Amino acid sequence: MDIRPQHALAQSELDARRDRSAELIAVSAARHAPRFRRPRALFLLLAGAIALASCDSEDELAPAAGTSYTPVAYESLPGWGADPLAEALPAWVQSCASLARMSDDTKIGPDDIAGTAADWRPICARITTLPDRDSAALRALIEAELVPLHVRGATDDPGLFTGYFEPIIEAARKHGGDYVEPIYALPDDHVFVRLGLFDPELKGHSIVGRVEDGRLIPYRKRGEIEAGAIAELAEPLFWARDILDVFILQVQGSGVVALPGGDRTRVGFAGHNGYNYGSLGRELIARGELDAGRAGWDDIRAWLEANPEIMRETLAVNPRFIFFREIDGDGPTGAAGVTLTAERSMAVDPKHVPLNVPIWLDAEHPDGGDKRLRRLMLAQDTGNAIRGAVRGDFYWGTGRAALDKASRMKSRGAYYILLPRAMMPTS
Repeated sequence: MDIRPQHALAQSELDARRDRSAELIAVSAARHAPRFRRPRALFLLLAGAIALASCDSEDELAPAAGTSYTPVAYESLPGWGADPLAEALPAWVQSCASLARMSDDTKIGPDDIAGTAADWRPICARITTLPDRDSAALRALIEAELVPLHVRGATDDPGLFTGYFEPIIEAARKHGGDYVEPIYALPDDHVFVRLGLFDPELKGHSIVGRVEDGRLIPYRKRGEIEAGAIAELAEPLFWARDILDVFILQVQGSGVVALPGGDRTRVGFAGHNGYNYGSLGRELIARGELDAGRAGWDDIRAWLEANPEIMRETLAVNPRFIFFREIDGDGPTGAAGVTLTAERSMAVDPKHVPLNVPIWLDAEHPDGGDKRLRRLMLAQDTGNAIRGAVRGDFYWGTGRAALDKASRMKSRGAYYILLPRAMMPTS
């Protein structure tokens, strides 16, 4: 796991630039069915703003080129009969609730690859009434109503799957004693610009900055912020004990705050400073401080703690900085606007896989050996480094055990999206 920041769409409480590279149809016709391909739309980027531009979920996404979707039989899905599918029902019910909030003609994914919200109404009506523990009933319903399509990129290379988690951080509401590291709210001078409002060709892109002498300029980098540049402009929501805990909180984009009296609350993504993530692991490998095979977060943290005199300087290798807000709820909210479900929610590239769509995953397990992650997932989040036709980020849940799985996950694999049979071509 290359510890990595998160990208949130409009309703996500996760950081909008999560760099998730690893540091931290009738069944009988499926065998001969053609691959469906989508055209590519081109965007022009504002000169000088490319490094700061990000995808904005309130704008329509451009479809990606070269992606194919091949219908297959359920018998060909690796491990299809073994997964306790009902464990995915809570996640699926949430996605159905998200779809229910959309108008009937809302497009699900680029180029209507998953139809409209209306196409999902019948399956969701049945999903929400299924018994919680009845995997057999869910399997029968899926096989009757949905068609699996194998997703491939232009090169047909194996997919890459990483993991992420929600950290727990010890912090207090007031500064004092051991609690000295700020967890900042959004600064007063923070400016977020939707470029599509100024040029239709820039729809779907945005930049972040601040105004100085009447001009919009890039926002401050991590090193400047850590040195106190926004001390008078941003209110600390909490004060943490450990700067490295704050750093991993920013990398993940949301987390649980454990307060001194035993109470707990959550913080979620409120904004960022406009910069892309810089990998500490890659930097320390390049310096010769860490070996390529031992540059996970535990290794990075141990090195930083052994070198406190240059810890903040090294953290500044990642210029990206995340601002937070206190949130309610049972867990972090993903880009689909739903609470993520441990081991059943996945981040995807929405240019290839529509949000709220069920996915069958077949990937290497981080425990290694012959173990596989073969299970039903829901596409409920996105990430800045989650780019490509077969690229996913597996949500492991909250706390240390989830961190352990996420930090070791850099898996090859494949996935299949499940779409309503009623919208499939008949020939």
